[in-house]
Amino acid sequence: MKALFTSTLIALVTLGAAPVQAAGDHAGHGMAMQATASTEMQMVDGVVKKVDKSAGKVTLSHGPLTNLSMPAMTMVFRVKDANWLDQMKAGDKIRFMADNVNGAVTIVHFEPAK
Repeated sequence: MKALFTSTLIALVTLGAAPVQAAGDHAGHGMAMQATASTEMQMVDGVVKKVDKSAGKVTLSHGPLTNLSMPAMTMVFRVKDANWLDQMKAGDKIRFMADNVNGAVTIVHFEPAK
């Protein structure tokens, strides 16, 4: 009887610890994935080709966007904040971050190049 009690107790302790261990393991994976995602989105150099304030878009010639798996090219972007378009004009050099927002490639951060 004592052996049965001991075996049952060990089984309960082991089963109770498994979810805690699994939660800890998955939490670590989430942090690693989050860190990878944030390091992939980097500031990219770009040159303003055209500003279309009425459409809320800007055309940029830019370097590779690694987080979006895009090579260097010239393309039209939406902007997260339409007020940023007041700070841009054709020929300006900028640094920016872009991401896929609701299915559209969008500038989510920008600053004039120094």
